[in-house]
Amino acid sequence: MPLQTNKDVFITCAVTGSGGTQDRSPHVPRSPEQIAQSAILAAKAGAAIVHCHVRDPETGAPSREGKLYREVTERIRDADVDVILNLTAGMGGDLVFGSSEAPLPLANGTDMAGAKERVAHIADCLPEICTLDCGTMNFAEADYVMTNTPGMLRAMGAMMEELNVKPEIEAFDTGHLWLAKQLVEEGTLSSPALVQLCMGIPWGAPDDLNTFMAMVNNVPQDWNWSAFSIGRNEMPFVAASVLAGGNVRVGLEDNLWLAKGELATNEALVERARTIIEAMGSNIMGPAAVREKLNLTKQAPRS
Repeated sequence: MPLQTNKDVFITCAVTGSGGTQDRSPHVPRSPEQIAQSAILAAKAGAAIVHCHVRDPETGAPSREGKLYREVTERIRDADVDVILNLTAGMGGDLVFGSSEAPLPLANGTDMAGAKERVAHIADCLPEICTLDCGTMNFAEADYVMTNTPGMLRAMGAMMEELNVKPEIEAFDTGHLWLAKQLVEEGTLSSPALVQLCMGIPWGAPDDLNTFMAMVNNVPQDWNWSAFSIGRNEMPFVAASVLAGGNVRVGLEDNLWLAKGELATNEALVERARTIIEAMGSNIMGPAAVREKLNLTKQAPRS
């Protein structure tokens, strides 16, 4: 398809993630208060959407603890700035095998939960958006597999739709888009869907431009999509996404650096992305406009 620059762009800030970055930068937030505050500052810098994981407040290790999500949600909802909340539902599908000669029993780090448990914090907090990692794949770790079977995705996706929370389909490769289109075709997910193209994560789609455009060309034209790459290519992919007609994601989940030797904050990454987008002649969308565009519903957490 021909390139068509997106003139109205929304920014998502991925605030903290679940990777092992907690000891690599003092700016990676750990506690619910820190995560919420970083999200609020990112919103003030121009992010219409904040994508949040939670971490153990003491160790920084990734967590699925519902009360931590609830605290993050309430702090962001009570803030003096409007922003769309996007909570991860990607936890609970971690499969870690033993050695190549003795893969069983499964090793420490395995965390496999049922669909209802994986969506429990979504049902409690009722964000506008939550993520749906649309496939199983090897990650960089030698024996770790991110596990999301078609049956699991159908169950989780149906629960999200029932809760009136918009699934953000996380696509790490072209096959994930293939499955996402099937889920929409069969009615599990509603259309137009929302997609996040996740580039450069080993061992998914590499972040070269040929692969990126193959991903873009596999997104149905009436769907809404955003994209990001990790590490040093985070900002180049801001420009690439806008040029290809999409929206952008930045944040400390994906990249810790603003420049060589200069650690970033979430708000600094959003500000840099905003500068790039506006220099390309495009406008930054606020949360109200994005809610209307994506048909999102802002709901209060359950009492």
